[in-house]
Amino acid sequence: RGDLLSGGERRRTEIARALAASPNFILLDEPFAGVDPIAVEEIQTIVAKLKQKNIGILITDHNVQETLSITDRAYLLFEGKILESGTPEVLAANEMVRRVYLGSNFVLRSKNL
Repeated sequence: RGDLLSGGERRRTEIARALAASPNFILLDEPFAGVDPIAVEEIQTIVAKLKQKNIGILITDHNVQETLSITDRAYLLFEGKILESGTPEVLAANEMVRRVYLGSNFVLRSKNL
């Protein structure tokens, strides 16, 4: 039963269901919301493996650190418009992005997957 799954189990099940259709792209909506740190790492590993299989992944998430650490390109939306886009490094270095979203103390973690 789905209501007995943990947040991480639910996310992995959602990804497996999406992959059953052999897609070229998948959308992950808030994959890191409400899951424990171990599940975050597992989901990041799954995303890295999908990338190796040339499956495109579009992620929408407010957990910036977890998302930017696994993405090649990101878009920051602010007030319904794209404020900035680019690599995680470009976004993290952008003063406007830091001022309106990331904060002055934000430090981008290195990609380790």
